[in-house]
Amino acid sequence: MPKGKVAIIWFRRDLRINDHPALLAAVESSEQVIPLFILDKTQIKEAGAKLLAYMAQSLRSLDESLGNNLHIIEGDQVEVLTALIKKYDVQEVHISAEYERYGAERDARVEAAGIKLVRTGSPYAVTPGRVLKPSDATPYKVYTPFYRAWRTHGWRAPAKTPKSMKFVQPTSEYRSFPDFPLPKGVEIIKAGEAAALSRFKEFTKKGLDTYDENRNFAGIDGTSKMSSYLKFGEIHPRTLLENLGESKAHDTFRKEIAWREFYADVLFNNPMTDREYYAPRFADMRYDEPGAQFKAWCEGKTGYPFVDAAMRQLIQEGWMHNRTRMVVASFLVKDLHLEWQLGERFFADHLVDYDVASNAHGWQWTAGTGTDASPYYRVFNPIEQGKRFDENGDYIRKYVPELAHLSAAEIHEPWLYLDGYSKGYPERLVDHAIERLESLERLKEIKADKPLDPRA
Repeated sequence: MPKGKVAIIWFRRDLRINDHPALLAAVESSEQVIPLFILDKTQIKEAGAKLLAYMAQSLRSLDESLGNNLHIIEGDQVEVLTALIKKYDVQEVHISAEYERYGAERDARVEAAGIKLVRTGSPYAVTPGRVLKPSDATPYKVYTPFYRAWRTHGWRAPAKTPKSMKFVQPTSEYRSFPDFPLPKGVEIIKAGEAAALSRFKEFTKKGLDTYDENRNFAGIDGTSKMSSYLKFGEIHPRTLLENLGESKAHDTFRKEIAWREFYADVLFNNPMTDREYYAPRFADMRYDEPGAQFKAWCEGKTGYPFVDAAMRQLIQEGWMHNRTRMVVASFLVKDLHLEWQLGERFFADHLVDYDVASNAHGWQWTAGTGTDASPYYRVFNPIEQGKRFDENGDYIRKYVPELAHLSAAEIHEPWLYLDGYSKGYPERLVDHAIERLESLERLKEIKADKPLDPRA
């Protein structure tokens, strides 16, 4: 039996040891710590294969940083915690606070069973619900004023890393590391805190100062790739924000972090909008039933090269460039007239960086049903987006080999050229110009005399 006071640090979306306030609190409050991760059957059942494979790698990385002392077991959270508390006479269970519906309800159930949880920190620089309008203390519904208030509110400096940690060594029953293999032919980003810190160091050196210019170009490595690391808490947003300056490039990167926090805040204040319409009026819109066209979209066979390249990147890598996420989402909703939830669920099944708030509200923003004044009129042109953000066609050639033989002038509209379909590329599902007008006609049907602005 360990000597002295024992505390549990229960890891969830915080698989790191640096800038980890809850871990620091556990270490400082006790003589020995039990680092614990509980495999959740419900979440495992719902998660995509790529995400699970990434999580398995991340847990191995965390275990290594903890001197191979991570306690890991599958089971009911109340039962696992109760058994450890009894076995080691645990005094405190430390956690990072969670705010999305499933995590919050899980923690409430644990506390209802009589287990006290000590909350320190969260996965955000500013916790959801904290940034409010000064005029009436209500949540923000629009990003830009939220961003200004979020910056004014500010955030703490990164938490210090414990200088020394004494752990309770796990017994064999608490070493049940999962084996979640990657699907065949899939390559995902390297997982773990060390990989996160290394990637951010590289991005800071090579990409941060040109982020505002290069982040939209799908064919170059111009983004931070921090989304997967933030999803699993292998790095904290405070770490990313700490040394940012006031240049346009740095502020653009800061704003991307703020978008994540804004969507978390929106979901916290509107907890059902991960599946339901933020602007309820859009539930009445006339949508088509998913069928062959939805299947083609999922497989990257729409006949629109920029869309198909993005969908195939998602399938092959479990990640998609942010610019193309908007393009494929717009295509699904505005060109194929399908509900955004279909795409949101497909993304959830394939994204390694799947985050419930960012995914759902990113989809709603592009679909025109979310946090924006009159966004349904915004329809992304998949041809022009490709020409603008993949001018030479390098991104398309990488993921759509059937078009690799075409020149930059040809690759975005292969239907215009004799050789465009010679390698088996599919014909267009729809004519974008026609479907754009159709989407706007469907909007007219629900406008009536009621405003569409969710802020109204």
